[in-house]
Amino acid sequence: MVTRRSVLKSGAALGLFTVVGCAPQGTKAGKAPTTPAASIDVAEAGAVTLSMLDWWSGDAAKWVANAVTAYQKKYPNVKIKRTSVDWGQLTQTANLRLKEKNPPDIITVNNGWQSLGTLAKAGLVLNLDGYSKAFGWDKFPSTILRQTQFSADGKEMGSGSLFATPVAQSALIGLYYNKTVLQKAGAAVPTDLASFEDACTKAKAAGVIPIGYGSQDKGSSTAILLALQDLFGDQQKINDFVYSTGSVQASAIGLSDGAERLKSYQDKGWLTPNHAGIQYADAIDAFLKGKSAFRFEYTGSLAFKDAQKQEYGYVQLPQANGGKVVGTGASTAVALGSKCAHPDVAASFLDFLAGPQTAQFVVENGLLPLLNDVKASSDNPEFGTEITGQHALDQSNGYVPYFDWSTPSMLDTLGGQVQLLLAGRTTPDGLVKAVQADYDKFQAGRR
Repeated sequence: MVTRRSVLKSGAALGLFTVVGCAPQGTKAGKAPTTPAASIDVAEAGAVTLSMLDWWSGDAAKWVANAVTAYQKKYPNVKIKRTSVDWGQLTQTANLRLKEKNPPDIITVNNGWQSLGTLAKAGLVLNLDGYSKAFGWDKFPSTILRQTQFSADGKEMGSGSLFATPVAQSALIGLYYNKTVLQKAGAAVPTDLASFEDACTKAKAAGVIPIGYGSQDKGSSTAILLALQDLFGDQQKINDFVYSTGSVQASAIGLSDGAERLKSYQDKGWLTPNHAGIQYADAIDAFLKGKSAFRFEYTGSLAFKDAQKQEYGYVQLPQANGGKVVGTGASTAVALGSKCAHPDVAASFLDFLAGPQTAQFVVENGLLPLLNDVKASSDNPEFGTEITGQHALDQSNGYVPYFDWSTPSMLDTLGGQVQLLLAGRTTPDGLVKAVQADYDKFQAGRR
């Protein structure tokens, strides 16, 4: 397994590939997939039309459109028809879409039990193990690859067969900062938790809001807690909890330490005043207008203008103990519908979406690439700091999955508990107990 950044060599670029081992033909997750033809030449496959249903928008939609165009140029006999819908809409209706009379051949899916796990168990998406061998998808970091793996019976996440693949774009949770605001406060760009908290102290003393925040929206309010958890929790234990491996408890994964730190930031007045009434979009807008020194956020969520690319930066803070870089990160997962009429060709397109040419399209649109070494523009220093942050995670193989994947209702539970914590209506211990209760309830009904 890969433990550092590497270049993915695209099998699709060869035109002809041999499918080895087991490969999918639309079987139920609990059954062994049958074996397809020994090989296929995409260029000689005849006229093929693939339908793709996805949620990409904004800059992400641009690189996807570029990738579709490039693939069709390479293989003029293949046409890819995209339909894009809202993320929430697609996540909630994926199972119905895949059961339609004319279901999508290719579909973006949310990781975790609430989406991909359900689709895999129901046999609505293909087992990709055979294609993984053919294209060498084991070159993905192991901590990324396991995010789309489920057991044959659909009861285990994080091991077993591959039911979706990542693409050449990644998304992380980390710390953004405003260099101008820090300079005015007499604070340096942080390199660890101690220097971050020192900068917050100086910003507060200078009359500046240390951490830009809005907690009205449950889902987005959790980014800061997850980032703090990653600074305290053992990477293996976080993974084991989310993937339901063993008997790891919520009290043993850094969640309590992260919640205590977050509550202390509230008590010190480091968060945006009246954040409970601030919506996600307004919180982002305020940060981009220089209203605070820092903001914990998902990469790709801040639309920096040209001048802001010089003014802002990003850092992936190392853990408080030991200094290893551990962070929440993933890539959009893409699966093949079980009724896909041309799975071999569709799989070659999945491989193309993870390859170096697509990664270049990703970078050209200001988003983080996954796995591929590509050229980034030198006139965007902010983006350069994001690349540096991802390199640190790649080198340490320090990815942990999004915590809400642990149960179908965890995002709602965690977001609600963060709101209660900052309102003084629960404690860090109460938050952890609520998370454990959600987890236990799900585990009881899973077996």
